[in-house]
Amino acid sequence: MPHDAWSPRRYDQFAAERRLPADELIQLCRHLDGHGTIYDLGCGTGSLTAELGARLGASNVVGIDSSEAMLTKAMSLANGRADLRFELGDIASFGESALPAPPSIIFSNAALHWVDHHDEVIDQWRRTLAPDGQLAIQVPTNHDHPAYPLATTIAAEHPEWFPNGPPPLPSNTVLAPEDYAQLLHGLGAVEQHVSLRVFAHELDSTANLVDWLRGTTLLPFRRYLDQAARSHGNVKGAGNDTESHHTFGHNTNSHRDGSELFDIFCEVYRERLIEQEGLRSPYLFTFKRILMWARF
Repeated sequence: MPHDAWSPRRYDQFAAERRLPADELIQLCRHLDGHGTIYDLGCGTGSLTAELGARLGASNVVGIDSSEAMLTKAMSLANGRADLRFELGDIASFGESALPAPPSIIFSNAALHWVDHHDEVIDQWRRTLAPDGQLAIQVPTNHDHPAYPLATTIAAEHPEWFPNGPPPLPSNTVLAPEDYAQLLHGLGAVEQHVSLRVFAHELDSTANLVDWLRGTTLLPFRRYLDQAARSHGNVKGAGNDTESHHTFGHNTNSHRDGSELFDIFCEVYRERLIEQEGLRSPYLFTFKRILMWARF
């Protein structure tokens, strides 16, 4: 995502819930017995990256992420540690340039769905591995949850802010679990595990689901709105005081930047989501994820 809309604070709002699949992914990996390098692709704020060496027995861990905002927080964890470093980079192109040492484990938790052509990307990652190397990947595949297409519907109702149509949902790029199993087999896996797992997260209310999605899934909508604001210069809000709350803004003469438009979009989304799902407290958010591990 070219525009860095990531917010460590917002992402970490549900840190405990987001950590659950990562912990399960770690449990699939084989211990390295004090040797080897782990690359954490899409490391985010680095909180998990900082633990990988101790938990999996690596001598070095490198976290890579495309978000400067997330890496700023991550790099503070590497102070005084010779075994840990963080780098700015694109995980889709990882492996195109020579690495200081071949990875013993490539670990990627909730990041691969942000890039296209998973078969090509995983093939490229696999080619960088050391002998007996491991791939450990977790990807969300929750695009059929009713909350997700609602965001697309709202964007489609406002072509003035989404002139090229709604942005694709990131999990639309995800393959079926059986396709990943076939892919890993074709790449030479001598052992593998691929599973579809449903994580059940009890949120305070239906409205809190927007706070969750705002930190991840809705970020492409933020980027589109930023682009719309820049291309329009001084952007006027849509709607007026007599219109339904299901519009962007309430004052035709008000000028809004991308951040303000995104705030309005999220509030519209929150209201529509409550209408669709009902105001439930607590609200059970069911989240499907694919966990895959392979040794080569």
